[in-house]
Amino acid sequence: MLIKLGRALGVALSCLVLAPSHALWAVSMPTPGQRLTLGDAIGFMLENHPRRLAASSEAGAAEQQVGEAKSAMLPQVYGSTDYLASTQNGIGAANYLNPGFIPRHNGAAGQPQHWSLENNYLGGVGASQYLFDFGRVRGEIAESRAQADAAGAQLKLTELDLIFQTSQRYFALLAARQLVAVYEEAVTQRQEQVHESKVKSAAALAPQIDIYTAQAQLARAETQLLDERNEVLKAKAALDNAMGLGDQVPDYEPAQTLSPSEIVGSAAMKLRPDLIALEDQARAAGAKVREYRSDLFPTVNAAAGYNIVGSGLPAANNYNIGLVISWPIFNGLLTTHQIEEARLRREAVEHSITDLRQRVMLEVTTAFLDWQNARQEIHEASVTLDASRVELALADKRYTAGLGNIIELTDAERDFVQDKAAYVNTLYAFAVARAGLERAAGQSLEGR
Repeated sequence: MLIKLGRALGVALSCLVLAPSHALWAVSMPTPGQRLTLGDAIGFMLENHPRRLAASSEAGAAEQQVGEAKSAMLPQVYGSTDYLASTQNGIGAANYLNPGFIPRHNGAAGQPQHWSLENNYLGGVGASQYLFDFGRVRGEIAESRAQADAAGAQLKLTELDLIFQTSQRYFALLAARQLVAVYEEAVTQRQEQVHESKVKSAAALAPQIDIYTAQAQLARAETQLLDERNEVLKAKAALDNAMGLGDQVPDYEPAQTLSPSEIVGSAAMKLRPDLIALEDQARAAGAKVREYRSDLFPTVNAAAGYNIVGSGLPAANNYNIGLVISWPIFNGLLTTHQIEEARLRREAVEHSITDLRQRVMLEVTTAFLDWQNARQEIHEASVTLDASRVELALADKRYTAGLGNIIELTDAERDFVQDKAAYVNTLYAFAVARAGLERAAGQSLEGR
């Protein structure tokens, strides 16, 4: 049954990984046997992670919108040509609204109808140049620029979150590997204890129950070792995922170990990209107000053109040049409502900025307190581990000298292994707390 389940899981994973093989971008991989630092892992994430790449494309698209808005200030040149065969029956002075596909043929009413097709030619080129509009085009440019800046800040926020995720998973892999070393040492100690208890039992220096007690402790340690080795595999898979890698990841070795470290001061208000994004959105909302206000005033453009129109060749030449002034006199108070809507939206963004500033301060304060607490827990765990090591050494000497029993020794060994694992866990908690503080302050983006 387990074999069938394993095969089914393998087929499912194979189906999932076939699609990414046709990805539009090349995935950067660690080299086989590479000693991977946290900086290396973050670098692979920035190159590969699809969420970061999607945010980067969105930021690039927003930059293109700035160019789109600026295009309105440049000359607009357009051309048109057509050939139309049609009858030329006049309609006299009849009036109608042209729906766009019925050409007007002027002529005297009552003339006989002609059904022969005649040639009609048209060709022309025109140009228009923006001159002045009391701020609409420039407001659109400013709005697009602010939106592009906001998209860039959103990219930084995505990177900030992914850097924290990658750091957390890198530290989890370090912790899992160090816990494997703890339980490997425990297994070695248990094996020596089993051998020693057998020798003493054979020499009638210890009861036979010592052998079974030692063997039970060995089995428990081996089970814990299996669990921790499985945790290493899961931690590596999670780190591979955080780096945006596929299934064909070569073996690599983490180049660092968990240890206490210092952290520099916070500058959250200057570095938090979500706060910067809101400030950019406030600027965009302000530009929107200027755009709508411009509709209260005229728009001025220069226009020029040349065309030929006729029912035969050569066709008649026509030229035009002049100013085009448009002014919406009354539009049902649409502009007034649009201005007020834009003003209120800008006001809402400003309130959101105040709220986010308060939440950032809370996040930084909480993260700093967690980091300080984790730092203190390392000290306490270190003191406990030192005492546990001495306790184990004394229990081992007492058992070897025949002054203690196997229960006393195994209890000391169990406490020592647990305290050693607890020390590794406090190192991991400290590393994650430090990464959390850097994420809250936006410091992990420095230099990127």
